[in-house]
Amino acid sequence: MLRKVLAVGLLMLTAACGGTAGGSAEGDQTVTVYTVDGLANWYAKRAEEFKAKTGITVQLVESGSGEVVTRAEREKANPRADVLVTLPPFIQRADKAGLLADYAPAGADKVADHTAKYTPVVNNYLNFIYNPKLAQPAPASWQDLLDPRFEGKLQYSTPGQAGDGTAVLLQLKHVMGDQGALDYLARLEANNVGPSSSTGKLQPKVSKGEILVANGDLQMNLASIRDDKSEFEVFFPADDQGVRSTFAIPYYAGLATGAPHADNGRKFLDFLLSADVQKTIATDALGQATRSDVPAEGAISELLEGVRVWQPDWTAVVATLDADVAAYTKAVGR
Repeated sequence: MLRKVLAVGLLMLTAACGGTAGGSAEGDQTVTVYTVDGLANWYAKRAEEFKAKTGITVQLVESGSGEVVTRAEREKANPRADVLVTLPPFIQRADKAGLLADYAPAGADKVADHTAKYTPVVNNYLNFIYNPKLAQPAPASWQDLLDPRFEGKLQYSTPGQAGDGTAVLLQLKHVMGDQGALDYLARLEANNVGPSSSTGKLQPKVSKGEILVANGDLQMNLASIRDDKSEFEVFFPADDQGVRSTFAIPYYAGLATGAPHADNGRKFLDFLLSADVQKTIATDALGQATRSDVPAEGAISELLEGVRVWQPDWTAVVATLDADVAAYTKAVGR
């Protein structure tokens, strides 16, 4: 419910937003953040702290990873967002499209994988979820997901639209090779309910038993289990050798090009990267801090024990993304 209230409130506000690109409009103490979903409760607490500290009100629009970028592209001639937060490879796509301005927040020097235009603020990882009451025996491998018992009871967010869905395609390419991944997804289509632009929307469906298995991301799923009392468990599908693997899909943040309240946007980015805020991530967001001087601890670190973590080349991913999505679409017959 919180996510819906935040999103609706912002949509009404941004329609009337003005301001001068490159600086804050006089007297307009707001910062507008277009963000991928998954951090709503953490944002809510931080927004209260940020307003108490600066007098600036944080306004959020939440959507899928691709939609964050698509919306900013549609508004390029008249920008409404001050800050963009999304998953890879969409933050890299936003950069390539000229949607991000140069700004390295205070503290970025303590963060690996930051650039002049975007910085990871919360670390996160690809995983899957299942309903423990209805999906028994519990799925544990990629082969298990092909079982006919999951026909019409499995769904994953769509590559090219959702960051987590794109991550599924990348993970399968890593495990099975390019053609092997496409062949596997073509077979998996027999069980797949259909496209979904948002991974977050799959969580309640698994919890309620409408579907039994879905892709997810670890931080968002753990937060849903805690905050929404969702009835699902997380797992990392194993390959044919029994190896479980995954990779990081951080929440990246950057200052929007032509931000109506750019000064406020810079202050908010500095705030998110501050050591005090980073220390709240493990407990409040159930993610991992990205600053090297803040310990990477909590539930994620425990769940990653025994899981191989690899790192994609995001520049290469962006370069071939359109072709990879086209090949995926053809393979699954859409």
